[in-house]
Amino acid sequence: MAHAPDDDEQEGGDPTVSLMKARSGPTRLKLLVLSGPQVGRSHPLAPGEYRLGKSPECDIVLNDKAISRQHLRLDVSEGGVKATDLDSHNGSFCEGMRFSELEVRPGAVLRLGSTELKLVPESSRERVIPPSDSTRFGGLVGESRRMREVFTLLERLAPGGADVLIQGETGTGKELCAEAIHAQGPRANAPFVIVDLAGIAPTLIESELFGHVKGAFTGAQADRAGAFERAAGGTVFLDEVGELPPEVQPRLLRVLERRQVKRVGANDYRALDVRVLAATHVDLEKAVQEGRFRADLFHRLAVLRVTLPPLRERPEDVPLLIDTVLERLGRPTGALSDATRALLLQYPWPGNVRELRNVVEQVVNLGEEALPDMERASTPAMERTASLDLPFKEAKERLIEGFERDYLRGLIERCGGNISRAAREAGIARLYLRKLLHKHGLSARDADE
Repeated sequence: MAHAPDDDEQEGGDPTVSLMKARSGPTRLKLLVLSGPQVGRSHPLAPGEYRLGKSPECDIVLNDKAISRQHLRLDVSEGGVKATDLDSHNGSFCEGMRFSELEVRPGAVLRLGSTELKLVPESSRERVIPPSDSTRFGGLVGESRRMREVFTLLERLAPGGADVLIQGETGTGKELCAEAIHAQGPRANAPFVIVDLAGIAPTLIESELFGHVKGAFTGAQADRAGAFERAAGGTVFLDEVGELPPEVQPRLLRVLERRQVKRVGANDYRALDVRVLAATHVDLEKAVQEGRFRADLFHRLAVLRVTLPPLRERPEDVPLLIDTVLERLGRPTGALSDATRALLLQYPWPGNVRELRNVVEQVVNLGEEALPDMERASTPAMERTASLDLPFKEAKERLIEGFERDYLRGLIERCGGNISRAAREAGIARLYLRKLLHKHGLSARDADE
């Protein structure tokens, strides 16, 4: 059987981590090892079948004591990647959730034992970013690897004073991110001026950004400084920069490149001393391809960029986010029942952290009656249909029990059966964890072994 070396073997890396079978067809994706004994390695994935585990017979050998000999199978095709757990001892996880079989999209992180593997495009130059030890950066909160990698990047970018593009879906915390970059940067004591480009009439955007002189247009009764001038010595935050009209984009590009601004109706440019942070939920690269956004402006904005992951891709952060909201409201962590927390953990959060915050506030102020729609949205369709035939209380209890059982199994296996560690990770008392384990047929003694 032919041997195709991985990236690291070609550079003289450890030959025990190898790709054992020759594959035909173009290599489109690769696995990047984010953590574990072989951190930093990468493995190309041409179409074909790959087995991952400790056994030398595996296609990708991972020397991790917590990984089974035959742990995971990846079926790679032109259409995507399917991951199948091979009845491994400690399980396979994706974005914090255990799975048996899963369609894996590019960007997803798989965890086998202490090894994390990220599926990325073969051409990606992404490097392994060590996760920060912190679970916060300004108002951003998260203990998942995805967020702690973001925190590492922000900790490096903020002090430098360079312009930054912040990408992410609506509700992921882009404004909080910008505020934190400013607060932890060299201009922290200077103005922080926010311009919401999506909320300004197109005819007024130039005046809002660059200012105007008296008589420049109808209604311009006096000279007015724009956002860039008002932020002198500080930071301008351009929220939703993807909404900037095409005719204004060249003027913004000049500001970024030359640090000069000319008021609407004026003849002279004024020198600027500002840091520019921009944010967008729009795919700017796609907008460039479609001719809606200037390529030169995009490349100027995106020299340094940070992408905030959606909440559905970091569900392990939900408990910490809930407690953070409760803390801000001056409420104890026990203000929400276990049943409510279980429902919040299962919900897909299309509105991201903003939606989570709003729901927690509603429940605290209005009671748990605010949750029925969430129960339906967070339950698989077949299970919802079956539950509709039951009384509300019984259906709700069945849903919670199913969640508890699956959560506890994954928790105990993740923690290697160590009940103290499991209690710390779940954020609950050991006594209560033992009670839950007993309820679902997992004794404390079994969990400790």
